[in-house]
Amino acid sequence: MTRIVAGSVGGRTLQVPPKGTRPTSERTREAIFSRLAHYGVLDGARVLDLYAGSGALGLEAASRGAAHVTLVDSARRAVEVARGNVTALGLGGVVRVVGDDAGRYAAGLAAAPVEPLDLVFLDPPYDLSEEALAAVLADLASPGVLAADAVVVVERSTRSPEPAWPAGLDLLARKDYGETAVYYAEPSAVAAETD
Repeated sequence: MTRIVAGSVGGRTLQVPPKGTRPTSERTREAIFSRLAHYGVLDGARVLDLYAGSGALGLEAASRGAAHVTLVDSARRAVEVARGNVTALGLGGVVRVVGDDAGRYAAGLAAAPVEPLDLVFLDPPYDLSEEALAAVLADLASPGVLAADAVVVVERSTRSPEPAWPAGLDLLARKDYGETAVYYAEPSAVAAETD
């Protein structure tokens, strides 16, 4: 059973797609959000959850005070489940769900950024190629996409190599939780100064 850990809808359960996703465990989500609270990026944040699946990470952010959350997934069933979770939790005014490929969505942000993002989650399938992940990260590092104090959170298998951080993103920390490696990155100081 997957549920929201804390915040305005803490304790509420989430539906998950029957197959094709790997929801982040409650223990790992709790650790991620503890670190994000330490970084001070949750309150009023603009959040993007790529490869959202059920939306657990983005919905947790909304529950903990994010102002605007976008959940993106390409799987039709995942999008339906995420929309159902948003409705069931009463978070429709804060969270929107987009059915799109994460790479295409990130490329669109790079081509025409809107309001800068404060927090981005990437929890792609473990079999996503390193090259595909690097391309998404490079698009996110494009000028105007991220706020100067943004945090990018990437989940990978501990057996996968560290993501190839593009110019414009610097690794803050890596933490392992069982088979899951969680990377935290921030915009480079040089990139932030040129925005």
